Amino acid sequence: MLVQNHAGIIQLTNGTGSKDMADFSLAGQVVIITGAAGGIGQSMTRQFSDAGATVVLASRNESALNLLANELGDAPNLVVPTDIIDPTAVDNLVETTVKAYGCLDAIVNNAGGGARPCLPEEIAYTDWVRLIDVNLTATFNCCMSAGRQMIKQKSGKIINISSTAGTKGNPGMLHYSAAKAGILSITNNLAFSWAKHNICVNSVVPGMVATPAMVSYGIIPPAFNEAGEEVPRLTRPPGPEDVASMCQFLLSPAADLITGEAIPVRSWEKTDRFWE
Repeated sequence: MLVQNHAGIIQLTNGTGSKDMADFSLAGQVVIITGAAGGIGQSMTRQFSDAGATVVLASRNESALNLLANELGDAPNLVVPTDIIDPTAVDNLVETTVKAYGCLDAIVNNAGGGARPCLPEEIAYTDWVRLIDVNLTATFNCCMSAGRQMIKQKSGKIINISSTAGTKGNPGMLHYSAAKAGILSITNNLAFSWAKHNICVNSVVPGMVATPAMVSYGIIPPAFNEAGEEVPRLTRPPGPEDVASMCQFLLSPAADLITGEAIPVRSWEKTDRFWE
């Protein structure tokens, strides 16, 4: 079973809690996190750092990155403001990381963006291009830059954050769904092509996640019902820390033989699994 110890490290036990079989340590790893300034990215940053990783924080929001880096204290980290839609900027992100630490063990392509729901026929071409760029093209750019470095090293791990919108569709968000489905295709193709280089490529596929932004929109169901009873945990959206924990597992030695997979992190809610 999975448990979290006092240091925040997720561990695999034998079910009795009496003996650790393996912990999902990231000690010694250099990990780039794109979209590090967002809700999920911040959770990844904190959890990966607590697990021993050197974290490289990438986002266009430099001030938010600096605040997050300061929060880490003396833990090793590097802030590299990056617009991942620009392939030259992404190349600089990877080159700066390797220059600072000598290698790149992993990248989590977490950055992305959404849109307001609308009918497919109402989607403007400019909105289509924007959603494809920030989600699909940006993920491609990061995979290519990181992948070239990992091929030189003959090892590495790539995690692409997709969405259940990419697996089941999301009526009203055609452009977002198409971009996230494309990320799954990139993952499958690169897992096949780069296995010979010992590069693991996987997707994590969240449904609705209770990030601070989503909570502020008022669309996250409450943890307690009107009678004051706690709503079953599996029927509520996961938090950003749940997505981060799945990524931590995939980056750890426990997942060294997992590649080409799309792993959901979602509640047992119909809207996260099926079309209405």
